[in-house]
Amino acid sequence: MSPPAFASRLRAWHQKHGRHDLPWQHPRTPYRVWLSEIMLQQTQVQTVIPYFENFLERFPDLPDLAVAPADAVMNAWAGLGYYSRARNLHKAAQWCMIHHNGHLPEDYDALLALPGIGRSTAGAILSQAHGSRHAIVDGNVKRVLTRYFAIAGDASSSAVDKQLWQLAESLLPESHMADYSQAIMDLGATVCTSRKPQCTTCPLAADCLALAQGNVLDYPGRKPAKSIPERETHVLLLRSRSGEILLEQRPDKGIWGGLYSLPEASDADQAQARAVGLITAKSPAPISLPAFAHTFSHFRLTIHPLLWDACTAKSQIRDNASIRWAAPDELRQLGLPAPIQKLLKRLP
Repeated sequence: MSPPAFASRLRAWHQKHGRHDLPWQHPRTPYRVWLSEIMLQQTQVQTVIPYFENFLERFPDLPDLAVAPADAVMNAWAGLGYYSRARNLHKAAQWCMIHHNGHLPEDYDALLALPGIGRSTAGAILSQAHGSRHAIVDGNVKRVLTRYFAIAGDASSSAVDKQLWQLAESLLPESHMADYSQAIMDLGATVCTSRKPQCTTCPLAADCLALAQGNVLDYPGRKPAKSIPERETHVLLLRSRSGEILLEQRPDKGIWGGLYSLPEASDADQAQARAVGLITAKSPAPISLPAFAHTFSHFRLTIHPLLWDACTAKSQIRDNASIRWAAPDELRQLGLPAPIQKLLKRLP
């Protein structure tokens, strides 16, 4: 099939069966497209929609995001995971205020220079918000192309990735870029799905090489699956007599980067030692709360909470930038990891 026919068939399918009511499509501004593309990295559409709407309500445009406190941005993001995405959004907005008059640049290379924006995100912003001829190669597009062209090999490898970009750019239509970009992403998300592709309704089925070979599910190729490592941690739940919770801000790098969380220790003995440095000797002995697990993309973490109730903190904590007391109403304003939020809600 020629590139014009490929694009035409996709667009015709999309007009009847594509998604036309996603919140970032109305209006399809650069800021809204950018925000949606960042949120949709590693995250499903239905999960993203309420976060997108809440985030947009709090930060309606790029200048609002740029001047917002970091804690407010992280709070709006809390629960979506991959928190470096939120930090990069914030940094990119601030950069745009200084260097691009408060707007996302329309130049491809200038977009790529912003924190958190790669080739596919830059292509999405320019093609959907400005109608420019730039390709998108996200997970959905990779799946469509590897199946349609029967491209073998690990789709995350540099060799296959390079091939996919070349193909994606060769298939770009001369016009209607916003519709085409949305169409190929929608096809991957709703028809050419990972586990149960609906090949009988696919507009590209007649020419799909993987379908002709009868091995659609073999594409895209992946690395052999590895077992998920198991890790454990102990969290110190220090609650004052007035109900305040002692929080510690995590480093920017690593899991829950930049969020406030509970102080951690590798085991119960270290937790006790940390508590000695944080609270007065008059505080009661800790209570072990039920352990629970939280699964990340690359490991499974078992969390053992230890509760020191009605405790009194040492005075120097008041002057520590990374450790602070937070009243119950303040907890709702800070960015806390989702499992920690759930733990605090279950407190007796």
